[in-house]
Amino acid sequence: MSVGACLFGVPGSTLNLGVGALRAATIGAFLARVPDARMTVFDDGWGERQGTAYVHGQAVPIRLSGARHSRRYHRPESYVNMRLSAAFGGLGNQGVSAIDDADVVLDVSGGDSFSDIYGEHRFRTVAWPKKLALLRKRKLVLLPQTYGPFKIPRIRAEAVSLARGASMAWARDPDSFAALRELLGSDFDPRRHREGVDVAFGLEPRAPEGAAFDQLAAWFAAADGPVMGINVSGLMSRAEGIAQFKLAGDGGRVARQICERVLDEPNTRVIIVPHVLAAGGTDDDTATSEALRADLAAMYGDRIAITPRGLDPHQTKWVISRTAWFCGMRMHATIAALSSAVPAAILAYSLKARGVFATVGQERHVADARTLGNDELLDTLWKSWSNRSAAAAELAERVPVAVHRAGEQMDEIVALARAAA
Repeated sequence: MSVGACLFGVPGSTLNLGVGALRAATIGAFLARVPDARMTVFDDGWGERQGTAYVHGQAVPIRLSGARHSRRYHRPESYVNMRLSAAFGGLGNQGVSAIDDADVVLDVSGGDSFSDIYGEHRFRTVAWPKKLALLRKRKLVLLPQTYGPFKIPRIRAEAVSLARGASMAWARDPDSFAALRELLGSDFDPRRHREGVDVAFGLEPRAPEGAAFDQLAAWFAAADGPVMGINVSGLMSRAEGIAQFKLAGDGGRVARQICERVLDEPNTRVIIVPHVLAAGGTDDDTATSEALRADLAAMYGDRIAITPRGLDPHQTKWVISRTAWFCGMRMHATIAALSSAVPAAILAYSLKARGVFATVGQERHVADARTLGNDELLDTLWKSWSNRSAAAAELAERVPVAVHRAGEQMDEIVALARAAA
């Protein structure tokens, strides 16, 4: 009997390459083990559509289904509509039917959104799928993710209830596992509540195609010497982001300073890698990245490059894997580096960075912008760049272990799905 699976918690994956990496890595790992699985991926589109995923570099079809925390209650994609439809036997709602057809419901909460740090609306968006899975008595698996922090007591109580109801709940790093254990208290069960690694450690890199490949390959081959990669968060570089996360340091300014300091060394080059591509949005990396490229190009010419538009998470990881050191503000941009055994540092805005870097013994490369000023942040990044050879040696030993763990945790999840089929 074939296995049915649903995946929630990956909306906006074409605009946010971190969420896209979670989606691509989960689908690829699951379908590599169960090629004939009936896989439905819930996204923020409308209706049911056909999509594409990559398994061992080959395109395979998947089914996409819209699901939204929306006030358009008449729409079948609205979680409220799905909830009411489920209460009356389904009423032909396609999303409810897909959940009912699933042997396992996988939920990754965008990696770090099972929290109220981003506001109640975001929490509601990630809570709804879990509620629906439990309501329809499906096996709910919380994929490796961050748990909390929770500042609002009623949201924390709801999170406890949802985590308690899951058949499996995986944390993606030691800090997240400690938070999960604390969240569950006496309900903690080591057989169901597990420490794993971020699924994106298992994401396969894939070379771009056509003109994008020609452009990138030519630039990388044009000169010898180390290439630094950098991802600049649009949000962390704006006043509203600095205020939202109560940052002591200005990430945008420090990003430019570390680029200049590296480029002042001989034979170095820098490639800028935007990771959130929501043009015009407050969280967009594109405008900030283009501005940084223009400023640096005026001084350093073609030693500066920026990734072409249209790359998917696999292709973006391919680019990052070719750098000698990577500096990121987006968690999954740095995971693409670490999982490729590329030394990396992160300008962090939350606790989640330390735990994920600790997965491969690199927590000293976390520059916490919440507590460090600009000079201290720059010093941390410069030390990371200067000591990249030692970090590379450490990663050569630790990354294969983390990638293996990513495979083992998916083996357990697939075994649960097969048992339920």
